[in-house]
Amino acid sequence: MNSTAGPALVDALAADVDRLRAAEPDVRRDHPDSVHKMRVATRRLRSLLRSYRRAFARKPVGELSAELRWLAGLLGVARDAEVRGERFAALLGETGAPFDDNTATGEKTTPRNDFGARLVAEERERYETAHAEAVAAFDTRRYRTLLDRLHGLLADPPLRPAQAKRPAAEVFTDVLRHDLRDLRRLVRTEPQDTDAERIEHLHEIRKAAKRLRYSAEAATAVLDEPAALLARRAKQLQTVLGDHRDAIEALEVLREHASAAGETGYQRLCDAEEAAAAKALEEYPAAIEFLRHHAL
Repeated sequence: MNSTAGPALVDALAADVDRLRAAEPDVRRDHPDSVHKMRVATRRLRSLLRSYRRAFARKPVGELSAELRWLAGLLGVARDAEVRGERFAALLGETGAPFDDNTATGEKTTPRNDFGARLVAEERERYETAHAEAVAAFDTRRYRTLLDRLHGLLADPPLRPAQAKRPAAEVFTDVLRHDLRDLRRLVRTEPQDTDAERIEHLHEIRKAAKRLRYSAEAATAVLDEPAALLARRAKQLQTVLGDHRDAIEALEVLREHASAAGETGYQRLCDAEEAAAAKALEEYPAAIEFLRHHAL
């Protein structure tokens, strides 16, 4: 374990750079879950550079963060479509769609145009298009420059000397306390006025929980179990609100399809997603309980 902050931070970043580089060949071959793995590695790097930004020179890290955001955006389009396609396929099986109930006979009949199959097919087509765009980006000068910058981040990190020479435990503890305060503040200020406002605020809480999780996971090699415990609790909150967000976004897509197609059968899928969102919110109070008493 490195005792000063500079080398400890580089070690933490190196793990995610390795994950990103390792995922690229699998994304090119379209291996299962490869887009997700590469997207997570990209997001983790951006999150760590943000949380530990005081240790780095602003300009080079700002430029690198912008390019990581570009890459995460490309991968995100593919990943979101992949998730929706899998989610809708599962819902169709669970709800019995794409069948309609015949109220006169009590039987089920297949509706015109099989809207359920079209729904899944459209998401899979979006995934294939976005995946192809991401793979094409891997062969661009912009992506190669990004990889060069990541190599430079590790080989010649743009650290601020005063921060880099501080004890690693102090720097990592300061960052975790800061990220924990941010998350607590967001939870305390959660609006209750409208559903739309609350949904967006819960999304911000989720992002703050994810940032805390990543910064805590990066600190585990230095701070041991206290950081690991905080990371697990933040991950639980992130997962609960991630389930809620996935249901809400899927519901929005379903409602757009229903409006455009005039299909009554979509209501079953909408009901299922509304139930999934409500179930996630039932788990939310328990997931934020650690914020009442957790301390570093």
